[in-house]
Amino acid sequence: MIERQQIENAYQRIAPHIRQTPVIDVDGVEFGAHDPLALKLELLQHSGSFKARGAFMNLLTRDVPKAGVVAASGGNHGAAVAFAAMRLGVPAKIFVPTVSPKAKVERIRDYGADVVVTGARYADALGAAEDWIAKTGALSVHAYDQHETLLGQGTTGLEFEAQVGDLDTVLVSVGGGGFIGGIAAWFGGRVKVVGVEPETSRALHAALDAGAPVDVEVEGIAADSLGARSVGKMMFPIAQAHIDKVVLVGDSDIQAAQQALWSKLRIIAEPGGAAALAAVISGAYKPASGERLGVLVCGGNTDAVTFDV
Repeated sequence: MIERQQIENAYQRIAPHIRQTPVIDVDGVEFGAHDPLALKLELLQHSGSFKARGAFMNLLTRDVPKAGVVAASGGNHGAAVAFAAMRLGVPAKIFVPTVSPKAKVERIRDYGADVVVTGARYADALGAAEDWIAKTGALSVHAYDQHETLLGQGTTGLEFEAQVGDLDTVLVSVGGGGFIGGIAAWFGGRVKVVGVEPETSRALHAALDAGAPVDVEVEGIAADSLGARSVGKMMFPIAQAHIDKVVLVGDSDIQAAQQALWSKLRIIAEPGGAAALAAVISGAYKPASGERLGVLVCGGNTDAVTFDV
C-alpha cells in the first residue's frame, strides 16, 4: 500500500516540472446536482492530462538507460512520457493502438518521441512495447501498474485537498486504475472516492465483483483513455480498501458531459476526461443535499469537436 508521506515526497520531487491545475466552483444545478461542484481542471496539465505527474515521477526517480524510455499508451500516457522525456533530454519510444485519436498521436510526435501505431487496443500496444524492452533494455514506464506512476497520480489528490479543504466526495474516471488508485491512497478513506467507468469498459467494476483483477472487453468512445483490459495489480488493494464504489456511465452520458462542459464553461474535454462529470449529469451518482462534491476533469486531448448547440 502507498503511504501519504510517499505522495507528499513525490509532490516535492515533481512540483518544479508540473502545473498546479486550477479548481473552479460551478453551479451544480446546471450539471444535475443540488449544490456547487468543485471541478479540478487537470486537462490543463502539461501534455493535456494528469498523466504528466506519473511520467515525471518515473523519469526523475528511476535510472534511465541510454536506450531511453518506452511506454504503451492509448495516447495520454504516451504524450506525458514523451513530454517528460523531452524536458529531461532522454529518448522516448511510444507504442499506441489504432484506436488512439489523431490529436494524441500528433501531440506525442510533437514532443519528439518515436511513435509506433500497432494493434487495435491498448493491450496490443503493450505487447509490442514489452517486445521492444526485451530487445533494447529501454526503461518501461507503465501507464498505471507502476509504483512511481501511482505516487505521481496521487499528487492530484494532495493538490485538490489543499485547494478545497472541505471535500466530502471525489469522482474519478477509471481506466487501468493508476489515477484513482493514487488519489484514493492519498485520501485514505477521509474523503469518499467514487470511480466512474464506461459501461463498455468496466475493468474496476469487474475486478471488485471478482475479488481480483480480471480481463474485460473494451469498447466505446472513451476506449482510448479508459480502455484498459484489466486494472493494475498494484492499485487493486487500494481500491478494495479506499474506493467507496464504482458507477457506470454510457457513451451518450459522456457525450452529454462533453457538451455541457463546452456550452456552459467553454471547456473542451476528451471523452475520458468528461466521464466523471457524466456520472453527475446522468444521475449515476446522486450527491446528497449539502455534499461537497469534487470532480476531476482529467483530459483534453481530443480531435476538433463541433457541438450542435
